[in-house]
Amino acid sequence: MKRKPLADGAKHLVFSHGNGFPGGSYRLLIDAWERAGWSVHAIDRFGHDARFSVTSNWPNLRDELIEAVQQQAQLANARIMLVGHSLGGLLSLMAASKRPDLVQGLVMLDSPVVSGWRAHSLHMAKATRLIQRVSPAKVAVRRRHEWPDRAAVLQHFAAKHVFARWDARALAAYVDAGFEEVDGKTVLRFKREVEARIYNTLPHQFDEMLRQHPLQCPCAFIGGTKSVELRQGGTSSARALAKQHFVWLEGSHLYPFERPDDTAALVLELMKSLQRERGIAHPSI
Repeated sequence: MKRKPLADGAKHLVFSHGNGFPGGSYRLLIDAWERAGWSVHAIDRFGHDARFSVTSNWPNLRDELIEAVQQQAQLANARIMLVGHSLGGLLSLMAASKRPDLVQGLVMLDSPVVSGWRAHSLHMAKATRLIQRVSPAKVAVRRRHEWPDRAAVLQHFAAKHVFARWDARALAAYVDAGFEEVDGKTVLRFKREVEARIYNTLPHQFDEMLRQHPLQCPCAFIGGTKSVELRQGGTSSARALAKQHFVWLEGSHLYPFERPDDTAALVLELMKSLQRERGIAHPSI
């Protein structure tokens, strides 16, 4: 059955999180976008719904996102802007490729689109299970997952070098959204085994996917100047997708937490540019 075309230009976005960080961890970005007039639906935790298990190349996670985007599109009667960090950006790309009728634009935050020889190497690493020894999964499965209370959680992460670079408000948002109380202890909400499985099943098929289903919406990409993950994954495909909308922001792969205000503002600027590219103008943006 032919789908009825959706309206374009509405200020509705679906935000997809990075691996291990529930959607609420990005509260500072979401609040900034909502203040700018955008209606934001943030995915809570990919891979935790039994209907959408984590498998190689993430087709079920893609479908989990598509279900959410479709629901938001139906509510708004309009195409949706997709914004995603790392894992979330890759899933947003996959969703936009699969269902272009739902998407008006895409902003990817330091999401390495593995292609070419890197994709072949990744495929071999997955086939031989070498991926389990070289991916971040080996850290994820051993990650500490329980504390006596939230104060102890905050103290634990504030003392770590990586988290010391975070904006203090962003760390507080992560502690608030990323943990829950179970049996008198404070535990991770994002299960370690799910995080590890996502790392070990990283997609290697982006070249084939984009050949079969070329991206039909405008795309923007923000790379972290000090992102090890982006350097390892390469930027050639991201540059080809984003074209003039490929920009850099000072910071590591986790710059949305290190520089949340700057990240939110740059995303707003890029979303405005993408809408203009589609011939949409919003004086209030």
